[in-house]
Amino acid sequence: MDIRFLGHSAFELSHEGTSVLIDPFLTGNPKAAVAADDLSPDAILLTHGHADHIGDSVPLSKRTGAAVTAIVELAGEIGEEGVAVNDPNLGGTVDFDWGWCKLVPAWHTSTTPKGTVNTPAGLVVHIGGVTVYHLGDTALFSDLQLVSRQTPVDVALVCIGGHYTMDRHDAVTACDFIGARTVIPCHYNTFPPIETDAQAFKADVEGATSSQVVVLDPGETHSA
Repeated sequence: MDIRFLGHSAFELSHEGTSVLIDPFLTGNPKAAVAADDLSPDAILLTHGHADHIGDSVPLSKRTGAAVTAIVELAGEIGEEGVAVNDPNLGGTVDFDWGWCKLVPAWHTSTTPKGTVNTPAGLVVHIGGVTVYHLGDTALFSDLQLVSRQTPVDVALVCIGGHYTMDRHDAVTACDFIGARTVIPCHYNTFPPIETDAQAFKADVEGATSSQVVVLDPGETHSA
């Protein structure tokens, strides 16, 4: 299963011809590796409703027919655009023919550009025999460790930029809580307030935990 970093918090998970997009903020993203028109997802998954995470979800869904999976209030707004949605709440799991996605808590805020208040989530995604945990935008909180107690995590996609989310120092503790085999940092260096040192994060995590950190430039792929 391939994990391609598309910039900011956007990722493409690919396995045997299936493409799953997470938080496809591409248009207007200065770090975007591709244009939205270059992608043909089978599913779109959202952590929350901020503009830098909803991104191109609606036009992508309209063009490809891919359903958007998001927490219920956010899914309700997106569904009004005439696209197919899945609308779980925290703790809910959506099954697909390629695997499943479960919504878990994240500590953050979220209001869409249209004004819909919604609860942020992390996404636990199982595809190609690999379990990927996208933390979404979150602060450090102790319940992060509960996720891997329920479902061991192979790859964690972890925000490290600070200011709007936890910084790289708090993220080391988050990685210790999660215990993933592999950690890939995200949500950093897109804009000045979230600039940070990903290589220092890598050194700190690998010095303090058993996880290995893979730092991807936008457009690069890790095979899990």
